[in-house]
Amino acid sequence: MLRWVRQQLGFDPPHQSDTRTIYIANRFPQHGHYVPQKFADNRIISSKYTVWNFVPKNLFEQFRRVANFYFLIIFLVQLMIDTPTSPITSGLPLFFVITVTAIKQGYEDWLRHKADNEVNGAPVYVVRSGGLVKTRSKNIRVGDIVRVAKDETFPVDLVLLSSDRVDGSCHVTTASLDGETNLKTHVAVPETAVLQSVANLDKLVAVIECQQPEADLYRFVGRITVSQQAEEIVRPLGPESLLLRGARLKNTKEIFGVAVYTGMETKMALNYKSKSQKRSAVEKSMNSFLIIYLIILLFEAILSTILKYAWQAEEKWDEPWYNEKTEHERNSSKILRFISDFLAFLVLYNFIIPISLYVTVEMQKFLGSFFIGWDLDLYHEETNQRAQVNTSDLNEELGQVEYVFTDKTGTLTENEMQFRECSINGIKYQEVNGKLTPEGFSEDSPDGNRRGLVKEEELFLKAVCLCHTVQINADQTDGADGPWHANGITSPLEYYASSPDEKALVEAASRYKLLHVLEFDPNRRRMSVIVESPSGEKLLFTKGAESSILPRSKSGEIDKTRIHVDEFALKGLRTLCVAYRRFTPEEYQEISKRLHEARTALQQREERLADVFNFIERDLELLGATGVEDKLQEKVQETIEALRLAGIKVWVLTGDKHETAVSVSLSCGHFHRTMNILELVQHKSDSTCAEQLRQLAKRIKEDHVIQHGLVVDGTSLSLALREHEKLFMEVCKNCSAVLCCRMAPLQKAKVVRLLKTSPEKPITLAIGDGANDVSMIQEAHVGIGIMGKEGRQAVRNSDYAIARFKFLSKLLFVHGHFYYIRIATLVQYFFYKNVCFITPQFLYQFFCLFSQQTLYDSVYLTLYNICFTSLPVLIYSLFEQHVHPHVLQSKPVLYRDISKNAHLGFKPFLYWTILGFFHAFVFFYGSYLLMGEDTSLLGNGQMFGNWTFGTLVFTVMVITVTMKMALETHFWTWINHFVTWGSIVFYFIFSLFYGGIIWPFLHTQDMYFVFVQLLSSGSAWFAIILIVVACLFIDVVKKVLYRHLQPTSTEKAQLTEAGSGINCLDSMCCFSDGETACTSVRRMLERLMGRCSPTRVNRSWSSSDPFYANDRSILTLSTMDSSTC
Repeated sequence: MLRWVRQQLGFDPPHQSDTRTIYIANRFPQHGHYVPQKFADNRIISSKYTVWNFVPKNLFEQFRRVANFYFLIIFLVQLMIDTPTSPITSGLPLFFVITVTAIKQGYEDWLRHKADNEVNGAPVYVVRSGGLVKTRSKNIRVGDIVRVAKDETFPVDLVLLSSDRVDGSCHVTTASLDGETNLKTHVAVPETAVLQSVANLDKLVAVIECQQPEADLYRFVGRITVSQQAEEIVRPLGPESLLLRGARLKNTKEIFGVAVYTGMETKMALNYKSKSQKRSAVEKSMNSFLIIYLIILLFEAILSTILKYAWQAEEKWDEPWYNEKTEHERNSSKILRFISDFLAFLVLYNFIIPISLYVTVEMQKFLGSFFIGWDLDLYHEETNQRAQVNTSDLNEELGQVEYVFTDKTGTLTENEMQFRECSINGIKYQEVNGKLTPEGFSEDSPDGNRRGLVKEEELFLKAVCLCHTVQINADQTDGADGPWHANGITSPLEYYASSPDEKALVEAASRYKLLHVLEFDPNRRRMSVIVESPSGEKLLFTKGAESSILPRSKSGEIDKTRIHVDEFALKGLRTLCVAYRRFTPEEYQEISKRLHEARTALQQREERLADVFNFIERDLELLGATGVEDKLQEKVQETIEALRLAGIKVWVLTGDKHETAVSVSLSCGHFHRTMNILELVQHKSDSTCAEQLRQLAKRIKEDHVIQHGLVVDGTSLSLALREHEKLFMEVCKNCSAVLCCRMAPLQKAKVVRLLKTSPEKPITLAIGDGANDVSMIQEAHVGIGIMGKEGRQAVRNSDYAIARFKFLSKLLFVHGHFYYIRIATLVQYFFYKNVCFITPQFLYQFFCLFSQQTLYDSVYLTLYNICFTSLPVLIYSLFEQHVHPHVLQSKPVLYRDISKNAHLGFKPFLYWTILGFFHAFVFFYGSYLLMGEDTSLLGNGQMFGNWTFGTLVFTVMVITVTMKMALETHFWTWINHFVTWGSIVFYFIFSLFYGGIIWPFLHTQDMYFVFVQLLSSGSAWFAIILIVVACLFIDVVKKVLYRHLQPTSTEKAQLTEAGSGINCLDSMCCFSDGETACTSVRRMLERLMGRCSPTRVNRSWSSSDPFYANDRSILTLSTMDSSTC
């Protein structure tokens, strides 16, 4: 039990040695002193909490917040010493905040547990007790033999034992791990490859020794010892034998493999970043503001304590005749009395720290997150997927993004290719309705009739049909003896290739016999096949990048083809050049001999193969070039351009090849054609990488007018980050766009962390669709998963999930903008209203000899933040739309107005704080001047007491702070009206009942009949109206002047919405006939305030505007009636 607890806490890892020994089918040795190793189970865990650690871990995270910790201290102080207010005034709100937050975070983590359980509960088949047993994925143990069928995902990291093929090979796609859609071939060792049945596998006696788990996807070292007829055969195991969790079996009916790494020890899980609590910039700002207010609180408490003792220095005030001290008080220590008085003042003023701010923010985030899921513009009809929110804590962070890191495959692209154009023998052809048509000819033109193929055209088509690694798989039905059915109709064919370009070009097989394949490698940048024609002729067909084919060509239309290739590239097509060579029988014999010697060499095999390939691939005859379109997702180019206009830099991080990545970056608009592309690729040493970085930095300084784009690969990146991090970051920040290719999953996370921790501390967003993107998604401030074809790992580990990349624009420019504006106002409004609340309490001490007498009744102290002023700001923070969603999306530049935490900086915070102190002084001294020393406000000459004075101040304060919220509201719905005016009405009704009835359960009732008596005075009513107007008038004047003299882009957009396709929204208000004489003044004020009454708005949109045409926003709750406009 103790060991289990230590493992759960991470103090006792389950394995200690450098290697692990795995007995296949868990046949442990029966003799000797064998000590079984402990391995992790096969559960995948993406949640933060468990049943055991939820309470302590959640409490620890919550008490990291300054306000929560502070109120805990205040609550304990109230329990320990005699204070002016009851402990309930601090304890109850604290308990409410902690409970609501814990429920919300617990619910979100329960959703993660639910998603994990779906994965861990997936059905799998395991060989046990001589048969195939169906069990759950989480029950797989290290050593189990697992059966995986075609198109299924591997549930653990497996060593391949056998497949349905005689040679024990199988084909796997790892798109969800490294982003590559190519097919990878894995092979079993010969001794186990023949064991193709469950019965034979059950008799297998073998042991695997391999390294402990590591994150590198492409490294695996081990050996398998197979016992056969009292003989032990040892075979090496490498990456070609390991099938990774998350990969998918293709073109193979079934395989059997033994589990070597399970659960969180699989390579996929090790590439996840450990879960950490993400905290938004707004929350960090809140903590900073709280510290400032804590300093204000301590200053007020210390000053009050010092003034109290200064006042009591005079004997008549120290012990007046009506309040004599007890003997104990006279003899008590002065230091203890000073501390006790200081703590008492601390408790009296503690409401300047708004504890209910956190619970309101939590509710706003939780309830506001539903709008993302409900937004029909983020719904994808084809896949029936809507946007998903996994973590609502980061809603406002969507409005602060400065860098977007995106995956390529499946995120920017659809992973689908289409053949578009080709160049054959210097003539350009286009694909039109499935036919190749020479440029300038239409399909129905006289010259476009079918004709015989010339020699070069026939060779070109043979080359693209034969020079590939495509495999064809026919789905056979029972009873069919092959892919051809009896009626002559072929069954559906599936194509698998090591390159997506090949898959797009191949349409049929041929009678040619394949002799040799010269595999692609990044140094040669080409691949070749040697084939034998039906007539016995030996031919070499080669294809590759133009830079690797054209220099090796000695004949053909080289110049024309080069021009065509450049034209294809300008259109964003992926290009390949195709060439061929004929061999004489003698040449072929020599080539075949040299290839065999190089392939069987035990030393320097790669170098010898490279020499032979270069010897073969020379003196080529150029046939032509192809242009294949890598199909981008819809509106990717527009989205990237909009992000750029919004001041957001886009980095593409992909595991794909250099050429492919650059081609897609050009076609999607990430790189512009006019951009100067800088490269930091294929560096093997530290010195060359550093020298290249210095040259790039120099070029950028020299050509500072031109936009630059940077391409860097994984190996060069590792070198750059090792010792030249600062120089690399300088180069990157001066580039408009950065493309990182050949990236391992953890390298993606490292790049994100590099930007995150740079001195500017920019807000980062990562978006991807596969398991290889999980580390990056978890590292970034905001992680977004794409619901693509690569499984659900990215979605499960993301903060938000969307179906398409194009939805990112609305998520940031509309939802992010609204969430940030709403929460920025909410936070600062809370501090403002608490300054208004507690400053009169501080001022009142100057009039009561600092006796710690409270100005307000304890019920008002408790309910001020919970009931009287909480709902208007909560509703504002859910529904406010200071600019219409369409305008925000069509004008990405408005996003710049809120970037870098503009609305929660020091200046706005200082303005709200000073405004709070100003209003508090007006409340207190306005009421004091009205009541005066000996003034009666009642007709019978009766005087008001201190409770009536406090109630007058409190009444003015509740009305003013509620009206202030109304002034900040631009978008009025019936809910806003209901809670704004309803809060004021509720305060009056509650006060009448609270003070008008003698409640038996209250020990004292100081407020009995006080409120009724206050409202019976006409002078009091006049004072309330006068003080409220005096407070708000200055604020209105300031808003009017600033909107006239220094309007922001957002405020200009509010005034020019009519010119953006929005009718009748000139001032965001419409007016019917019969306007009064004051209407023009009212219209001007409402125009300047950006106020709107949505029930009188006609929102008609220009059908030509692409951002408006299909908008189905559900954010508008009010009815749209155009009849009054």
